[in-house]
Amino acid sequence: MKVNVLLGLQWGDEGKGKIVDYLAPQYQVVARFQGGPNAGHTLEFDGHKHVLQQIPSGIFRTQVKNIIGNGLVINPVVFKKEVESLLAKFAIDLNQNLFISKKAHLIIPTHKVLDAALEQLKGDKKIGSTLHGIGPAYQNKVGRLGLRIGDILRPNFQEKYQELVYQHQQLLANLNYDYDLATVEVGFWEAIEFLKKMNLTDTEYLINDCIQSQQSILAEGAQGSLLDIDFGSYPYVTSSNTITAGALTGLGIAPKHIGEVLGIFKAYCTRVGGGPFPTEQENEIGEKLREVGREFGAVTGRKRRCGWLDLPALKYTAMLNGVTQLLMMKVDVLNDFEEIQVCTHYELPDGEVTDRLPYCLNDVPVKPIYRKFKGWNASLAQIQTFEDLPRELRDYIAFIEAELQIPITLVSTGPDRIETIIKGLKN
Repeated sequence: MKVNVLLGLQWGDEGKGKIVDYLAPQYQVVARFQGGPNAGHTLEFDGHKHVLQQIPSGIFRTQVKNIIGNGLVINPVVFKKEVESLLAKFAIDLNQNLFISKKAHLIIPTHKVLDAALEQLKGDKKIGSTLHGIGPAYQNKVGRLGLRIGDILRPNFQEKYQELVYQHQQLLANLNYDYDLATVEVGFWEAIEFLKKMNLTDTEYLINDCIQSQQSILAEGAQGSLLDIDFGSYPYVTSSNTITAGALTGLGIAPKHIGEVLGIFKAYCTRVGGGPFPTEQENEIGEKLREVGREFGAVTGRKRRCGWLDLPALKYTAMLNGVTQLLMMKVDVLNDFEEIQVCTHYELPDGEVTDRLPYCLNDVPVKPIYRKFKGWNASLAQIQTFEDLPRELRDYIAFIEAELQIPITLVSTGPDRIETIIKGLKN
């Protein structure tokens, strides 16, 4: 049985949470492979909205094993709150269906302080960090200084913790950043004790055992491919590999086990924080997209920048990920637009026209070249089949499929589970 991968193809916020929740009944395992509490996977069903940050989006399906892979960085305090919020609303037996990798790294309180200090140091060149301590935690991981989940079970954990805190204190002193350690540590040790009671295990063995026993597995990504540390709009990126390759290292599976790669994208584009955004609409169009699409961060509440669909960027991320199917989200946000535009090419400063991303979008200001489409000006409520979608929307979908040479097999017409139209989705 192959492992299918589901990930975002833009700058995040594509709707991964909804789709993982929707598809989860078709899988026996859902596994998160990177990121941390900076993720905000929003799910809506039965008239209620739920936001997950570190827990996989298959958690509401009680028959599904949910794995938090080694590629994540975990904040114990946020994790405890997330679990308690779930248990207050749902009868979920986390001892049966949630497993956490001992090799995932810990976010400790001073990671968050460092995040804020380093972001402040950048001044007007801020990256747009969520200030959850993600970057500093991954820096310590790569620098071979980090603490892992398995360390909390060892008798010398407090000693190792204090050693890392001391190093952070030296850095913060050099940055002349004021903070109170006792204040930022509130709840941390209680959360560590809470975490010890969870299923902490060698998830690389668990997931490979599931593969060998022919269980169906869905790997769930966070953020988006254009935020990948290697291939995103550097330095305005996240600190992990958000592409298909990240699923291999973030879960401990071999390339031969990858099956379908499901790439999620919005019918338009959004971005949070700093960084290049060629198709951004800083006008009434952008404001309308934001308001109709409720484009505010699920975790931070920050306004998302909005703009038209960017095909050169989408082609790029589809290539990097080996996407086999496209899942198109939030088409209903465009219901009331008389005209829809799609960027098909960039014009470079020297006049060259290309459909490829330049080495650095920060330094090469591209001019988007648009193709216009007639809007469908109709509600998509109650539509259950692809054939019943407005012709203008079907034309829009067909154009994207032709440009990318990849089928769009799912169309989301609203935030709820039931507002989903399937068109040849393969598992």
